[in-house]
Amino acid sequence: MAAADLPKLIVVADAEAMAQAAAERVVARMAANPGRIAICLTGGSSPRKLYQLLGSDAYRDKIPWGRVHWFIGDERFVPATDPLNNMTVARTTFLDRNAPADHIHPIPTTAETPDESAETYARELKAFYGSERLDPARPLFDMVLMGAGPDGHTASLFPGYPAVEETARWVVGVPKANVAPFVPRVSLTLPALAACREMLFEIAGHDKLPILTRLLNGENLPALRARSNGETVWMVDRGALPEGIRGGR
Repeated sequence: MAAADLPKLIVVADAEAMAQAAAERVVARMAANPGRIAICLTGGSSPRKLYQLLGSDAYRDKIPWGRVHWFIGDERFVPATDPLNNMTVARTTFLDRNAPADHIHPIPTTAETPDESAETYARELKAFYGSERLDPARPLFDMVLMGAGPDGHTASLFPGYPAVEETARWVVGVPKANVAPFVPRVSLTLPALAACREMLFEIAGHDKLPILTRLLNGENLPALRARSNGETVWMVDRGALPEGIRGGR
């Protein structure tokens, strides 16, 4: 894959600078939409500094909380009280103190199976969107936040798993994870994640160097296949960059 086929790359100094730059992009996307806003959050450790910043005095007043709805790209199939629950981390970090309760849209994990949970969340997304079909000209989300796992997964779309190839469903159950924690998952599919004005990856830390190298080399992994119908950005700190790459594209 040629460099021109890769997403826009923004290089920042460290994790603190990444959180700051990501927060600025989030609020800019919100400011560009005078109507109802939808943000799709991500789990894992990468976005925690960003979430802390969004709930801080510096950014709280920049967010039109009454117009923003908060979704999540994937969830571990564990109770909301479990510390592994992605949306619970976001809620306790910044959402519950600021967002109207009915503007927070977690993936339900009380169903019997991840597939049932996926069907329920898909119905909620379609009701919010107002259609059974996604229109590339009408994004579902203003911004989708993403990360890249050590195996190249993103959301809970793992390399070689059937969920990566799903084109019809918006949300799928993933019965087995490829990396820890080894619990079932529920994940938005690539078409649903693509239905956004901007997809923003945060890739931070020296431990991400091997997978970022593979992605920059064009390896066909879910994190490379995940693209917005609008703009796709990889925000990377210098510690995760292969040697020889210093600037951004």
